[in-house]
Amino acid sequence: MPKITNKPLRYRQIHLDFHTSEHIPGIGAEFDPDAFVSTLKAAHVDSITIFAKCHHGWSYYPTKVGKPHPQLARPDLLGDMVKALAAADIDSPIYISVQWDELTAREHPEWRAMSASNRYQHDRPADPSAGKQLSPAWHTLCLNHAGLRHYILDQAREVAESYPTQGLFFDIILTPDCVCPACIERMQCNGLDPENPADRLKNDEAVNEQFRRETSEALFEEFPNLRVFYNCGHIHKHGPERFATYSHLELESLPTGGWGYDHFPSSARYAATLGMDFLAHTGKFHTSWGEFGGFKHPDALEYECAQMIALGSKCLVGDQLHPNGAINPDTYASIAPAYHRVEKLEPFLEGAKQVSEIAILSAEHMNPTGARNHPSDDGAAQVLQELKRPFDVLDLSGRFEQYRLLILPDEIPVDAALAARLKSYLAGGGRIIASWHSGLDEDGGFAIDFGIERGPAPVAFWPSYVKAGKDLDPSMPETAFVFYEEAETVRSVGATVLAGIFPSYFNRSYKHFCSHQHAPDDPDADMLGAAVTVNKGAAYIAYPIFRLYRAMGQPLYKYVLRGLLDRLVPNPAMVTDLPSSGRATLTRQIEHDRHILHLLYGPPQIRGKDVRGDDGSTRIMEMIEDIPAIGPVKATVRLPAKPKRVFDAMTGEDVAWNAGDDGAISITLPRLRIHSAVVFEGA
Repeated sequence: MPKITNKPLRYRQIHLDFHTSEHIPGIGAEFDPDAFVSTLKAAHVDSITIFAKCHHGWSYYPTKVGKPHPQLARPDLLGDMVKALAAADIDSPIYISVQWDELTAREHPEWRAMSASNRYQHDRPADPSAGKQLSPAWHTLCLNHAGLRHYILDQAREVAESYPTQGLFFDIILTPDCVCPACIERMQCNGLDPENPADRLKNDEAVNEQFRRETSEALFEEFPNLRVFYNCGHIHKHGPERFATYSHLELESLPTGGWGYDHFPSSARYAATLGMDFLAHTGKFHTSWGEFGGFKHPDALEYECAQMIALGSKCLVGDQLHPNGAINPDTYASIAPAYHRVEKLEPFLEGAKQVSEIAILSAEHMNPTGARNHPSDDGAAQVLQELKRPFDVLDLSGRFEQYRLLILPDEIPVDAALAARLKSYLAGGGRIIASWHSGLDEDGGFAIDFGIERGPAPVAFWPSYVKAGKDLDPSMPETAFVFYEEAETVRSVGATVLAGIFPSYFNRSYKHFCSHQHAPDDPDADMLGAAVTVNKGAAYIAYPIFRLYRAMGQPLYKYVLRGLLDRLVPNPAMVTDLPSSGRATLTRQIEHDRHILHLLYGPPQIRGKDVRGDDGSTRIMEMIEDIPAIGPVKATVRLPAKPKRVFDAMTGEDVAWNAGDDGAISITLPRLRIHSAVVFEGA
C-alpha cells in the first residue's frame, strides 16, 4: 500500500470537536475568520483538526454525499475555516465521524450494531433524577455493511477533492461486540463461534481492518500525500502490521477523562518504537470530550504538553467549538503558555530519540483484550517512571538486543520461538526480569533458565508475606511485609534467593479470622517458596508485582524492583534526585550531536472523588492545578563523550557541570518549575 510523503506533523495542534444538534439554531452564525485565526495564532497553534461530519450525522459544508446541518447559518463553514487557516499557515486536517452517526442510524437502522447483550450500541443510562426515559446517546453503526463503508469513503473523497487539507481523521472505529445478522453470518462463514466473546472480538477487529484497508487503499491511490488516521481511543499494541493503513498515529489520552496520567507514557513509548510520526491528545476540558464550559488549569496543560515532547510526541489539545461558531478566548489563553514552551523548544525536539536502556515486552500485545493498556504494562511503566529509568514498550517485532534489560510483566507466555530469542538475548549479555506467569511455556514449566522449579500449586495463602534482606534493596524492612495477591510456588535449583514467601496463621474465613483484614504472618513457619530470585542475569518474582503495584501503590513493591534494576543494570544512563512523582527522560539528536535531559515535576492529585461516567459508574479524577517550584534538583548523565557546552534550552543560559572520575556528567538546577530541558552539546 502506498504511503504518504507529506511533511512531518506539526508540534502545536488542536482537535476541535463540533457535534451539534439539529434542534439548536444559528449553527456557525458567529464564526469570524479573523478572530478565529488571530486567537489561534496568539496561542501559538500551528494545526487544527476541523470538522466535515459530526456524531449527529450532519455535515458542515455543501455536501452531495451526506446532508448539510439543517440549521447551518454559513453554507460552507468548513470551507471558510480551511481558507482562513491556509492564509495563516495553519494546517487543517478534517474530521469525519464513522460509527457514531445519529442521522444515518435513523435512516438505516439495519446498519446499527447489535451487541451480544442484546441491545443497540452505544446505549447510555438516563439521568436518574429525571425518572425513566429513553436514552439520549449515540447508536453505534456496524462496519460490516458495504453500504455504510461506501458512504464513508464517498464522503472522504468528496472532502479531499473539495478542500486542500493535509489529512483526514476518521473517528469512532469501535469493537461493539456485534451480533447483528451480517456479523453472525460473517462469523459462521469464517469458522468463528458467535457465542465466544474472543471470536466476536476477532470478527469486530477483522471488520474494522476491512474498512481501514478499503478506505486507505482508495485514498492513498487518489491522494498520495494525504494523511489518514483511524481513531478508536487507544493505540492497541497489536504489532506494526496493525497500522499499515495509517499515515501516522494519534494517541488519545485525556488524563482527567478516565485515561489517567499513567496511560499516555506507556502508549507513547510503544508508538515510538513503530517508526511512525505520532502525536498525543489531551484536552482543555475539566473532565473529558463533549464538555461545554469546562476549563483545565494552564499549569496542567503546560505539564501535559511538556511530558508529550519529553517522550518524543507532538502535541494536541482537544477543544469543542460552541454551536454558534465563536472561538472561546479563555480556552486559548489557557493553552498559550504550554504552546509557547513547545514552540521555543522545537529545535531541540525534531528528530530526537529517547535513550532507553530498558524495554517492556507488552502484556497487552501478548494478551490482546481490552480498550486500554494492560494493567501489568501500566504498572511496569509506572515503576520505571517513578525510578527515572527510561524505557520503551515492545511487541514481538521489537529488537531486544538494543536494550540492557527486558521486563516480562506478569503474564507473558513464551513459545518456542520466543524462548529461543530470550536465550540468545541472555547469552549476548542481556538481562531479564519476569514475574508471576511470565516465562512459562505451554507445558507450564519455565522456558528459560531462571534457576528455579515451579511447584504443583500456587501459594495457598492469600495474602502471603515476604521477607527480604538488605542485599535486595536497602529499604527492605527487617520484618515480613504483606503481598495482596496470589503467588507461584517456586524453589531454587541454582538461583540466588533474594526474598522468600511466608504464610499467615490461616486464610480469613467464617471458621477463623483475626482482626479487621487478614491474619498476621506466622513467625515460626517455614518458608513456602522463593519470592525473588536471580540466576545468570535472569530475575524472577513470584507475584504479579506490576499489576499489583498499579493497584495498591505499595512503595516496598517498587523497591523490590529497584533492587533488581540496580543489580542487573548498574550505572544507568541517567540518575536524578527528583521526587518519585517527578519524571525524567534523556533524548538524543544524532544529526545535531547533542543530548537533551528533560526534567518534569507536576504531581497530579485526586480532587474529583465522584465523577459520573456515561454508563452511570463513578470514578476518581486525577488533576493538576497549581504546580510549585522545587529545587535544587541534581542529575547525572552518562554520554558517549564529554559535552562541549551545557545550557538551558528555554533561556540559552549556560548550566555548570562536572565530570566524575567514571565519566558521568553532573549538573544541579537551582530551581525547577514544571519542566526544564538541559542540552548537552557535542556529546
